[in-house]
Amino acid sequence: MITNTSKPSSNLKADYNLGYVWLISVVAAMGGLLFGWDWVVIGGAKPFFQRYFELTSEAQIGWANSCALIGCLFGSLMAGALSDKFGRKRLLMLAALLFVVTSLGNALANNFTIFIAWRILGGVGIGLASGLSPMYISEVAPAQMRGKLVSINQLTIVVGILAAQVVNWCLVRNLPAGATDEFIKTSWFGQQGWRWMFGLTAVPSLLFLLGMFFVPESPRWLAKNGKSVQAKSILEKIGGANYAHAAVAEINTTLSKEEIQHVRFADLLQPGLRKVLALGVVLAVFQQWCGINVIFNYAEEIFRSAGYDISSVLSNIAWTGSVNMAFTFVALGTVDRLGRRPLMLFGAAGLAVIYGAMGLCYANAVQGLPVLLLVLAAIACYSMSLAPVTWVVISEIFPNRIRGAAMSVAVSALWIACFILTFTFPILNKQLGSSGTFWLYGAICVLGFFFIFLKLPETKGKTLEQLEKDLVD
Repeated sequence: MITNTSKPSSNLKADYNLGYVWLISVVAAMGGLLFGWDWVVIGGAKPFFQRYFELTSEAQIGWANSCALIGCLFGSLMAGALSDKFGRKRLLMLAALLFVVTSLGNALANNFTIFIAWRILGGVGIGLASGLSPMYISEVAPAQMRGKLVSINQLTIVVGILAAQVVNWCLVRNLPAGATDEFIKTSWFGQQGWRWMFGLTAVPSLLFLLGMFFVPESPRWLAKNGKSVQAKSILEKIGGANYAHAAVAEINTTLSKEEIQHVRFADLLQPGLRKVLALGVVLAVFQQWCGINVIFNYAEEIFRSAGYDISSVLSNIAWTGSVNMAFTFVALGTVDRLGRRPLMLFGAAGLAVIYGAMGLCYANAVQGLPVLLLVLAAIACYSMSLAPVTWVVISEIFPNRIRGAAMSVAVSALWIACFILTFTFPILNKQLGSSGTFWLYGAICVLGFFFIFLKLPETKGKTLEQLEKDLVD
């Protein structure tokens, strides 16, 4: 068992240029905003494009909601190899460009096949941004505030989620209560409204693309690729000359010429790296299989089964986004103070209890406000714990020399898990009912709690190089 004892925090002290550090971190975190927006916009658009494309079977509906995850998997796999070769910045710019193009493509799609193709390609952008944004931030952030800065990426994710939900709600707020399926299909809402939901994603996507022209390359990637002079120059802007000199020296101690020139995915299976890779993969999978994303992607089914009509559903979806954002600020204030491990344990235990209560509500036909409050409690618990802290942990536990490849594997595992979760929910919901489905997710959370308790060490306050020595050497 790994205890919660930790060695002294980073000795790299400096007068940090916090304005500069926050600026480049926020711009990079725009990848998270687009990740959240593009990922969740499907939930609000689903009741309308589902009728437009005449989707009737659980398999069709599951495929429409989960197909983007195929692209996410490819994007995350590409991110590892390509970001190690071309740098973090260029790949983030590619992700931004994909967001611009695919949002317009989905808005203009006239048949289901073309719609699916654009969703998959958009998923590539999500896959790139989901791993690269937190990794880039972790590589530029001072150790003492790395948790908070990487959590900014999660904050922008939930801002993107909330923005998409609010836009969706504004576009269809005039939908008559009790509208029939036929009315929805033939009205402006079913013909054009859902297209605007996708098309408006191009606006923040373009801002992200423009912003990436003004941020530097990751100093750790530069040092890893033999460009220590450029790395030192960027680190000087972050913390001054003394900080830059000490940081570059510490980075270089974790690298050798052979490792720099010959990094392969097979290297991840070396004895010292297998353990930390397994930790990252399991945490990434658990973040998805804890079940919270079905609430975002299948909010209509969840709230309708609790007795809400479609107008109330869209209003409730906006409430979920608001709670998600509010409690992410709790994580920002606690992740570097309380640490990663306590928050992860709290999240797993809290969700297990909440899902148990949700299952009881569905099993006993309890509808309305109690279910809404439990859903909001689950989102609050997740957004202050597993949602941001998982990204913090997997962005910081891997060694410098293989971080790109290792992040790629962990994030790919996350998207595979997300695909399985999203695709199987309609099937599980039909076979087990809402109560059985949420009890299943609760059982997974119990298993996740024990894994975190036994395997996850505390990582707060240490440089990436210190963590490498603790976890690998």
